[in-house]
Amino acid sequence: MLNGRDPRIDFFRGLALIFIFWDHVPHNPLGQITLRNIGFSDAAEVFVFLAGYASVLAYGKVLQREGYWMAGLKILRRTWVLYVVHIFLLAMLMGIVFFANSHVETRDLVEEMGLTHFVTHPQQALTDELLLRFKPNLMDPLPLYIVLLAGLSLVLPLLLRQTWLVVGASMTVYLLAPWMGWNLRAIADGVWYFNPVTWQLLFVLGGAAAIHASRPRPLQNPALSRQPLFLAAAAYVLAAGVITLSWRWPEIHDAWMPSALSDWLYPISKTDLSPVRLLHFLALAYVTAKLLPGRGWTQNWLAQQTCRMGRYSLEVFCLGVLLAPLADMVNAMAGDAFAMQILTALAGTALMALLGAWLEFNKRLNQSTKMAQA
Repeated sequence: MLNGRDPRIDFFRGLALIFIFWDHVPHNPLGQITLRNIGFSDAAEVFVFLAGYASVLAYGKVLQREGYWMAGLKILRRTWVLYVVHIFLLAMLMGIVFFANSHVETRDLVEEMGLTHFVTHPQQALTDELLLRFKPNLMDPLPLYIVLLAGLSLVLPLLLRQTWLVVGASMTVYLLAPWMGWNLRAIADGVWYFNPVTWQLLFVLGGAAAIHASRPRPLQNPALSRQPLFLAAAAYVLAAGVITLSWRWPEIHDAWMPSALSDWLYPISKTDLSPVRLLHFLALAYVTAKLLPGRGWTQNWLAQQTCRMGRYSLEVFCLGVLLAPLADMVNAMAGDAFAMQILTALAGTALMALLGAWLEFNKRLNQSTKMAQA
């Protein structure tokens, strides 16, 4: 039987949302401390993996309690909600970007945000928006989640019963996709920036992790230093961090990086979820899980605010997408002053946390009203 909500999952979802917001604000100093600057993977991998984890945890319980058809119906209903949210979010984002662009004279925010297609071909852009082919900057994660969640309605029963069979099939598709050129169509580059045919593996692995975590396991040796897998994962995370940091100084990177290793390592494709990105995330997740096995550390005040953001990840993500161009506008109007960049990054994070707190308050208020009426 699948277990209940794990506050660690909420925490890391909330942290990923903060990192995504910081990464989406150009030249943001706090973006220098996000995952993309200390390894091959970034917050996108965290978001997709935990989306798979949370989805299988939630809808797996529905399937066990109410059967496949009800679980499938609820998954498709949630998928439809995400689709509608995507349409409205894109409309709001375009309005904010056009507003911001009218206040910034030094840059063309419309072009930077990938909205030129709408300006030049508005009717076609609206059609492409409905078909999930028009995805300006900042809008890529939500269509990916829509496609992956819709696919879950088909594989969930088999994933619960034959987990490794589904993981094996998912891995096969992941390995074949780059060679066969499998991807979905989009404007601009012609394909989706997040290729759902490859990123589905991370979503499936998240679901498999949720199933694995729900099963009873024997006590493990707490001595991490005597676990070869932990040491190998930690070594890979450390090596990836060193290589990533060396990108800041190309001459140093080129001087010490062996050509054979460079030819094997690059290019590190985010579109097709390059194996080195996937391996880095899995190693980082494994090391983190081993170093933070309990839940007690999620009880402090700051962690609780982050957990609350993770519990309402869709709403908080949407707010972060809308705040990013506004923060960019304010920074540009202030001449990209360092203090203003820090202020807008922290203010945006605070607003995201306040939204989580407001949604939590409303949820409790509704529960109290229902109990009073019962």
